[in-house]
Amino acid sequence: MNLAYIPSPSHGVQYLGPIPLRAYAFCIIIGVFVAVWFGNRRWIARGGQSGTVADIAVWAVPFGLVGGRLYHVITDYELYFSEGRDWVDAFKVWEGGLGIWGAIALGALGAWIGARRRGIPMPAYADAVAPGIAFAQAIGRWGNWFNQELYGRETHLPWALHITSSEGGRVPGYYHPTFLYESLWCVGVGLLVIWADRRFKLGHGRAFALYVAAYCVGRGWIEYMRVDDAHHILGLRLNDWTALLVFLLAVAYIVVSSKKRPGREAVVEPGVSDGPVKDTEAVEDTGAVKDTEAVKDTEADAEGGADAEGEEKAAPAEKS
Repeated sequence: MNLAYIPSPSHGVQYLGPIPLRAYAFCIIIGVFVAVWFGNRRWIARGGQSGTVADIAVWAVPFGLVGGRLYHVITDYELYFSEGRDWVDAFKVWEGGLGIWGAIALGALGAWIGARRRGIPMPAYADAVAPGIAFAQAIGRWGNWFNQELYGRETHLPWALHITSSEGGRVPGYYHPTFLYESLWCVGVGLLVIWADRRFKLGHGRAFALYVAAYCVGRGWIEYMRVDDAHHILGLRLNDWTALLVFLLAVAYIVVSSKKRPGREAVVEPGVSDGPVKDTEAVEDTGAVKDTEAVKDTEADAEGGADAEGEEKAAPAEKS
């Protein structure tokens, strides 16, 4: 018996009268709020308007939830469509089961629709929300803790996760808390993107690509530790292959984009700002200089006009 371990909640739902309050759903909602709030701050710093991130998130979040659920149901179809299973369970999102790959793919489609409606470049928006998405994933993983799911191999480490439920084929015992590993990894990914974005002025979608690549690295080794049922290809879990493929695509995008479109977008939201907030003072100073020069030119023109008028009056006097 382990002397030190991470206990699991006895249940992941509380009832407010007849209304169920599910911890998994709350973790997802809190994560979305954090992603939108932090993305909004980064968007404003890039020269965008407050509220734009939330407006586009109205499209991205529902698409992401549908995409995440579709990926999970398709890749684990036997949980819902095999003999003795009820296909209606495929719609019970609150019981857990969202694939991040599908969530990002369809979420990006929803964001693209929202960005297109606002006339905003999608890569700039993706760069702004990238760290927030990583932090949202870190929060959302705690929903798996409440549901006692997605744990790793058996272990006797001091931070082992104590699984007590025997539902769904679970075997009570002490396991690697892969939900915690991924949560901490996502926090690290978010901080990495923030640092790299400040250090290298990432633009044109490269901050988002860095988030994707860094997340895939962590997901690869964490996925390898999990013991829940999954499809295997050449000895590796399907999600490991997905992580490898997406990682290569993200790295390729960073390399190609850096060569074709170096630097960062000067304007992220047309009609709102001419550049990042930090450049505002420079713009104001330039405007002030232009205004000052304009005043000097006006005064010079006025003096020139007065001199000309004096000369014209003097000329007739000489004639007379």
